[in-house]
Amino acid sequence: MTGVGSTEPAGSAGAGFPGAEAENSLYEAIQEERAKYPDDSRSAVLPALRLAQGQHGWLSPDALREVAEALELTPAYCKSVASFYDQLHLAPVGEHLVEVCTNVSCAVVGAQRVVEAFESELGCRAGETSDDGKVTLRAVECLGGCGWATIVAVDHHYRTHVSAEHVPAIVEELRGA
Repeated sequence: MTGVGSTEPAGSAGAGFPGAEAENSLYEAIQEERAKYPDDSRSAVLPALRLAQGQHGWLSPDALREVAEALELTPAYCKSVASFYDQLHLAPVGEHLVEVCTNVSCAVVGAQRVVEAFESELGCRAGETSDDGKVTLRAVECLGGCGWATIVAVDHHYRTHVSAEHVPAIVEELRGA
């Protein structure tokens, strides 16, 4: 892998081993993002983390190391940034991501019942992935849709005014997708 301490020229990224092309394209994509920011590489860490997550599906220790090397930062710094943001995943997630807002506005109109309905339908608790690997369920602090409570984000697309009665149809839709 090219990066800090590497003796390979930029762009060679260990050509010839499996995954070298994808790794090289991530490095190059991060460098393109990095060029948009001031010289301090820390400014590009969020877009670089999003690129790595897009390629790998989540931010594994290896993905964090790739980002760190591309930006000449430490993996610990990259992980500290990633751990702050709900949109960045430090553990594998299912094919689909369901996030239920549990903040005050949503709680008042039954967010906890919505969470419990998803748990029942999926057979897993909030913070876990269903046994079939299809759906990761998360209870989140706020999705910013207080006027349309309860808000449920399904693969980052908002569903408004969701009640426990809507959950079986949502899960059926996801399992059929």
